[in-house]
Amino acid sequence: MATLAFASQPASAQLLASGKPIRLVVPLTAGSTVDAVARALGPGLGRATGHPIVVENVVGAGGIPGTTQVVKAPKDGLTLGMISSNHVINPGIFKSIPYDSLKDITPIAVLVTVPLVLVVNAKLPVRNLQELLAYAKAHPGALNYGSAGNGSTLHLAGELMIAETGIDMKHVPYRGTGPLITDLVGGQVQLGFVSVSQVVPQLKAGTLRALAVSTAVRSSALPDVPTMAEAGVPAYSFDAWIALIGPAGLGKALVDSYAAAVKSAMTSPEAQAAIAGQGLMIVEKGPNEAPAFFQSELAKHQKLVKLSGATLN
Repeated sequence: MATLAFASQPASAQLLASGKPIRLVVPLTAGSTVDAVARALGPGLGRATGHPIVVENVVGAGGIPGTTQVVKAPKDGLTLGMISSNHVINPGIFKSIPYDSLKDITPIAVLVTVPLVLVVNAKLPVRNLQELLAYAKAHPGALNYGSAGNGSTLHLAGELMIAETGIDMKHVPYRGTGPLITDLVGGQVQLGFVSVSQVVPQLKAGTLRALAVSTAVRSSALPDVPTMAEAGVPAYSFDAWIALIGPAGLGKALVDSYAAAVKSAMTSPEAQAAIAGQGLMIVEKGPNEAPAFFQSELAKHQKLVKLSGATLN
Protein backbone atom coordinates (compact mmCIF):
# COMPACT_ATOMS: atom_id res chain seq x y z
CA MET A 1 0.00 0.00 0.00
CA ALA A 2 2.84 2.40 0.84
CA THR A 3 4.52 1.75 -2.51
CA LEU A 4 1.24 2.48 -4.29
CA ALA A 5 0.95 5.69 -2.29
CA PHE A 6 4.33 6.74 -3.59
CA ALA A 7 3.20 6.15 -7.14
CA SER A 8 -0.18 7.84 -6.76
CA GLN A 9 0.94 11.47 -6.44
CA PRO A 10 3.00 13.53 -8.94
CA ALA A 11 5.83 14.43 -6.52
CA SER A 12 5.94 10.90 -5.17
CA ALA A 13 5.86 9.34 -8.62
CA GLN A 14 8.80 11.49 -9.66
CA LEU A 15 10.77 10.25 -6.66
CA LEU A 16 9.78 6.66 -7.36
CA ALA A 17 10.79 6.93 -11.02
CA SER A 18 14.21 8.38 -10.22
CA GLY A 19 15.56 5.04 -9.04
CA LYS A 20 17.97 6.82 -6.73
CA PRO A 21 18.70 5.67 -3.17
CA ILE A 22 17.23 7.53 -0.21
CA ARG A 23 19.92 8.88 2.10
CA LEU A 24 19.00 8.50 5.76
CA VAL A 25 21.31 10.69 7.86
CA VAL A 26 21.87 9.63 11.47
CA PRO A 27 23.58 12.50 13.33
CA LEU A 28 24.88 10.15 16.04
CA THR A 29 27.43 7.35 16.24
CA ALA A 30 27.06 3.87 14.81
CA GLY A 31 25.76 1.57 17.52
CA SER A 32 23.71 4.27 19.25
CA THR A 33 20.01 3.66 19.86
CA VAL A 34 19.11 6.11 17.09
CA ASP A 35 21.43 4.30 14.68
CA ALA A 36 19.97 0.93 15.64
CA VAL A 37 16.44 2.15 14.91
CA ALA A 38 17.50 3.69 11.59
CA ARG A 39 19.19 0.49 10.40
CA ALA A 40 16.27 -1.65 11.52
CA LEU A 41 13.76 0.65 9.81
CA GLY A 42 15.79 0.88 6.60
CA PRO A 43 14.91 -2.46 4.93
CA GLY A 44 11.17 -2.08 5.49
CA LEU A 45 11.25 1.56 4.40
CA GLY A 46 13.12 0.53 1.28
CA ARG A 47 10.53 -2.11 0.43
CA ALA A 48 7.65 0.31 1.05
CA THR A 49 9.13 3.11 -1.09
CA GLY A 50 10.80 1.00 -3.77
CA HIS A 51 14.12 2.74 -3.10
CA PRO A 52 17.26 1.45 -1.40
CA ILE A 53 17.91 3.16 1.94
CA VAL A 54 21.49 4.21 2.67
CA VAL A 55 22.11 4.98 6.35
CA GLU A 56 24.91 7.49 6.86
CA ASN A 57 26.35 8.50 10.24
CA VAL A 58 27.39 12.17 10.43
CA VAL A 59 28.53 12.66 14.02
CA GLY A 60 29.62 15.49 16.28
CA ALA A 61 28.36 18.44 18.33
CA GLY A 62 25.16 16.93 19.65
CA GLY A 63 23.95 15.94 16.18
CA ILE A 64 24.16 19.45 14.71
CA PRO A 65 26.47 18.68 11.71
CA GLY A 66 24.30 15.78 10.58
CA THR A 67 21.05 17.65 11.00
CA THR A 68 22.54 20.61 9.12
CA GLN A 69 23.08 18.34 6.11
CA VAL A 70 19.42 17.31 6.26
CA VAL A 71 17.97 20.82 6.48
CA LYS A 72 20.20 22.05 3.64
CA ALA A 73 19.45 19.08 1.36
CA PRO A 74 17.36 19.45 -1.83
CA LYS A 75 13.62 19.23 -1.22
CA ASP A 76 13.29 16.15 -3.40
CA GLY A 77 12.69 13.63 -0.62
CA LEU A 78 15.96 11.81 -1.25
CA THR A 79 17.54 12.99 2.02
CA LEU A 80 15.90 12.27 5.38
CA GLY A 81 17.18 12.47 8.94
CA MET A 82 16.71 10.40 12.09
CA ILE A 83 16.84 12.68 15.11
CA SER A 84 16.51 12.33 18.87
CA SER A 85 15.54 14.53 21.80
CA ASN A 86 18.88 16.32 21.37
CA HIS A 87 17.24 18.20 18.51
CA VAL A 88 15.11 20.23 20.94
CA ILE A 89 17.80 20.43 23.63
CA ASN A 90 20.56 21.90 21.47
CA PRO A 91 19.05 25.41 21.00
CA GLY A 92 19.39 25.99 24.73
CA ILE A 93 22.94 24.77 25.26
CA PHE A 94 24.78 25.79 22.07
CA LYS A 95 25.47 29.48 21.49
CA SER A 96 24.86 29.15 17.76
CA ILE A 97 23.08 26.60 15.56
CA PRO A 98 22.93 27.01 11.75
CA TYR A 99 19.23 26.20 11.50
CA ASP A 100 15.91 26.66 13.29
CA SER A 101 14.91 23.44 15.04
CA LEU A 102 11.25 23.89 14.08
CA LYS A 103 11.08 26.05 10.95
CA ASP A 104 13.84 24.33 8.98
CA ILE A 105 12.51 20.77 9.16
CA THR A 106 9.55 18.80 7.87
CA PRO A 107 8.34 16.39 10.58
CA ILE A 108 7.36 13.00 9.14
CA ALA A 109 6.89 10.74 12.17
CA VAL A 110 7.77 10.35 15.81
CA LEU A 111 8.78 6.69 15.92
CA VAL A 112 9.59 5.58 19.47
CA THR A 113 10.22 6.77 22.98
CA VAL A 114 13.34 5.66 24.84
CA PRO A 115 12.55 4.76 28.47
CA LEU A 116 15.19 5.77 30.98
CA VAL A 117 15.71 4.03 34.29
CA LEU A 118 17.02 5.55 37.50
CA VAL A 119 19.76 3.25 38.78
CA VAL A 120 21.96 3.37 41.86
CA ASN A 121 25.16 1.60 42.75
CA ALA A 122 24.21 -1.58 44.60
CA LYS A 123 26.28 -0.57 47.63
CA LEU A 124 24.22 2.56 48.23
CA PRO A 125 21.93 1.73 51.20
CA VAL A 126 18.64 2.42 49.43
CA ARG A 127 16.14 -0.09 48.01
CA ASN A 128 13.55 2.22 46.44
CA LEU A 129 13.02 5.81 45.35
CA GLN A 130 11.61 7.00 48.68
CA GLU A 131 14.68 5.67 50.50
CA LEU A 132 16.91 7.45 47.97
CA LEU A 133 15.10 10.75 48.52
CA ALA A 134 15.32 10.36 52.28
CA TYR A 135 19.05 9.58 52.03
CA ALA A 136 19.64 12.59 49.77
CA LYS A 137 17.81 14.91 52.17
CA ALA A 138 19.77 13.53 55.13
CA HIS A 139 23.07 13.98 53.23
CA PRO A 140 22.65 17.17 51.15
CA GLY A 141 25.26 17.47 48.40
CA ALA A 142 26.80 14.08 49.17
CA LEU A 143 25.34 12.22 46.20
CA ASN A 144 26.81 12.46 42.70
CA TYR A 145 24.62 11.69 39.70
CA GLY A 146 26.22 11.02 36.35
CA SER A 147 25.08 11.71 32.81
CA ALA A 148 26.29 11.31 29.24
CA GLY A 149 27.26 14.99 29.12
CA ASN A 150 26.05 18.51 29.85
CA GLY A 151 22.63 19.06 28.35
CA SER A 152 22.14 15.39 27.45
CA THR A 153 18.77 13.74 28.00
CA LEU A 154 20.30 11.87 30.94
CA HIS A 155 21.38 15.17 32.48
CA LEU A 156 17.96 16.77 32.05
CA ALA A 157 16.21 13.71 33.47
CA GLY A 158 18.29 14.19 36.62
CA GLU A 159 17.56 17.91 36.73
CA LEU A 160 13.84 17.23 36.51
CA MET A 161 14.10 14.91 39.51
CA ILE A 162 15.91 17.60 41.47
CA ALA A 163 13.28 20.18 40.50
CA GLU A 164 10.39 17.91 41.49
CA THR A 165 11.84 16.67 44.79
CA GLY A 166 14.04 19.51 46.05
CA ILE A 167 17.01 17.24 46.79
CA ASP A 168 20.60 18.45 46.49
CA MET A 169 22.90 16.39 44.24
CA LYS A 170 26.05 17.11 42.24
CA HIS A 171 26.11 16.52 38.49
CA VAL A 172 29.07 14.67 36.95
CA PRO A 173 29.07 14.77 33.13
CA TYR A 174 30.74 12.00 31.12
CA ARG A 175 31.63 11.71 27.44
CA GLY A 176 29.06 9.10 26.61
CA THR A 177 27.05 6.42 28.35
CA GLY A 178 29.79 3.77 28.36
CA PRO A 179 32.12 5.60 30.78
CA LEU A 180 29.11 6.61 32.87
CA ILE A 181 27.97 3.02 33.38
CA THR A 182 31.53 1.93 34.21
CA ASP A 183 31.73 4.52 36.99
CA LEU A 184 28.22 3.76 38.21
CA VAL A 185 29.25 0.14 38.70
CA GLY A 186 32.53 1.25 40.27
CA GLY A 187 30.83 3.65 42.66
CA GLN A 188 32.57 6.82 41.47
CA VAL A 189 29.05 8.20 40.97
CA GLN A 190 26.18 6.81 42.99
CA LEU A 191 23.23 7.18 40.64
CA GLY A 192 22.00 8.27 37.23
CA PHE A 193 19.36 7.90 34.55
CA VAL A 194 20.34 5.60 31.68
CA SER A 195 18.60 3.87 28.77
CA VAL A 196 16.91 0.69 29.93
CA SER A 197 18.61 -1.51 27.34
CA GLN A 198 22.10 -0.37 28.34
CA VAL A 199 22.01 -1.60 31.94
CA VAL A 200 20.06 -4.86 31.81
CA PRO A 201 23.28 -6.94 32.26
CA GLN A 202 24.33 -4.88 35.30
CA LEU A 203 20.86 -5.15 36.83
CA LYS A 204 20.90 -8.92 36.36
CA ALA A 205 24.40 -9.12 37.85
CA GLY A 206 23.32 -7.08 40.87
CA THR A 207 25.98 -4.38 40.46
CA LEU A 208 23.29 -1.76 39.83
CA ARG A 209 19.81 -1.46 41.29
CA ALA A 210 16.81 -0.07 39.39
CA LEU A 211 14.55 2.26 41.37
CA ALA A 212 12.14 3.71 38.80
CA VAL A 213 11.61 4.34 35.09
CA SER A 214 11.22 7.86 33.74
CA THR A 215 8.20 7.29 31.53
CA ALA A 216 4.51 7.59 32.35
CA VAL A 217 4.07 3.83 31.90
CA ARG A 218 6.29 0.93 32.93
CA SER A 219 8.87 -0.51 30.56
CA SER A 220 8.15 -3.95 29.12
CA ALA A 221 11.85 -4.71 29.62
CA LEU A 222 11.56 -3.99 33.37
CA PRO A 223 7.93 -4.77 34.23
CA ASP A 224 8.58 -4.96 37.99
CA VAL A 225 10.20 -1.51 38.18
CA PRO A 226 7.69 1.27 38.99
CA THR A 227 7.43 4.59 37.20
CA MET A 228 8.71 7.70 38.98
CA ALA A 229 5.08 8.70 39.51
CA GLU A 230 4.19 5.33 41.03
CA ALA A 231 7.29 5.52 43.24
CA GLY A 232 6.19 8.79 44.81
CA VAL A 233 7.02 11.70 42.48
CA PRO A 234 3.60 12.17 40.81
CA ALA A 235 4.49 15.05 38.48
CA TYR A 236 7.56 13.33 37.03
CA SER A 237 7.50 12.10 33.43
CA PHE A 238 10.43 12.25 31.03
CA ASP A 239 10.62 10.68 27.59
CA ALA A 240 13.56 10.57 25.25
CA TRP A 241 12.43 9.93 21.68
CA ILE A 242 13.47 9.26 18.08
CA ALA A 243 11.82 10.82 15.02
CA LEU A 244 12.10 10.96 11.22
CA ILE A 245 12.36 14.34 9.49
CA GLY A 246 13.14 15.90 6.13
CA PRO A 247 14.18 19.40 5.10
CA ALA A 248 11.56 22.13 5.29
CA GLY A 249 9.31 22.46 2.27
CA LEU A 250 8.65 18.84 1.36
CA GLY A 251 5.29 18.58 -0.39
CA LYS A 252 2.32 17.21 1.52
CA ALA A 253 1.82 14.31 -0.89
CA LEU A 254 5.43 13.22 -0.46
CA VAL A 255 5.30 13.56 3.34
CA ASP A 256 2.06 11.60 3.56
CA SER A 257 3.55 8.87 1.40
CA TYR A 258 6.61 8.67 3.60
CA ALA A 259 4.42 8.52 6.70
CA ALA A 260 2.51 5.57 5.22
CA ALA A 261 5.79 3.88 4.30
CA VAL A 262 7.13 4.37 7.83
CA LYS A 263 3.98 2.87 9.34
CA SER A 264 4.44 -0.18 7.13
CA ALA A 265 8.16 -0.43 7.87
CA MET A 266 7.63 -0.28 11.64
CA THR A 267 5.78 -3.58 11.46
CA SER A 268 8.70 -5.33 9.74
CA PRO A 269 10.56 -8.10 11.58
CA GLU A 270 13.77 -6.03 11.57
CA ALA A 271 12.11 -3.04 13.19
CA GLN A 272 10.13 -5.10 15.68
CA ALA A 273 13.26 -6.97 16.79
CA ALA A 274 15.20 -3.73 17.25
CA ILE A 275 12.39 -2.11 19.22
CA ALA A 276 12.08 -5.11 21.55
CA GLY A 277 15.85 -5.47 21.90
CA GLN A 278 16.33 -1.82 22.84
CA GLY A 279 13.39 -1.73 25.27
CA LEU A 280 11.71 1.02 23.21
CA MET A 281 8.05 1.94 22.99
CA ILE A 282 6.34 2.63 19.66
CA VAL A 283 4.76 6.07 19.21
CA GLU A 284 2.27 6.61 16.39
CA LYS A 285 2.63 10.33 15.66
CA GLY A 286 2.51 11.15 11.97
CA PRO A 287 2.93 14.44 10.08
CA ASN A 288 -0.31 15.85 11.50
CA GLU A 289 0.67 15.31 15.15
CA ALA A 290 4.47 15.63 14.99
CA PRO A 291 4.75 19.46 14.59
CA ALA A 292 2.80 20.16 17.79
CA PHE A 293 4.79 17.45 19.56
CA PHE A 294 8.08 19.10 18.56
CA GLN A 295 6.83 22.49 19.75
CA SER A 296 5.81 21.18 23.16
CA GLU A 297 9.04 19.21 23.54
CA LEU A 298 11.13 22.26 22.65
CA ALA A 299 9.39 24.34 25.32
CA LYS A 300 9.74 21.60 27.95
CA HIS A 301 13.40 20.90 27.28
CA GLN A 302 14.39 24.56 27.11
CA LYS A 303 12.91 25.02 30.58
CA LEU A 304 14.99 22.10 31.86
CA VAL A 305 18.13 23.42 30.17
CA LYS A 306 17.68 26.72 32.03
CA LEU A 307 17.27 24.84 35.30
CA SER A 308 20.44 22.88 34.63
CA GLY A 309 22.52 25.88 33.61
CA ALA A 310 24.16 23.75 30.90
CA THR A 311 25.95 25.58 28.07
CA LEU A 312 28.31 24.52 25.30
CA ASN A 313 30.30 26.54 22.78
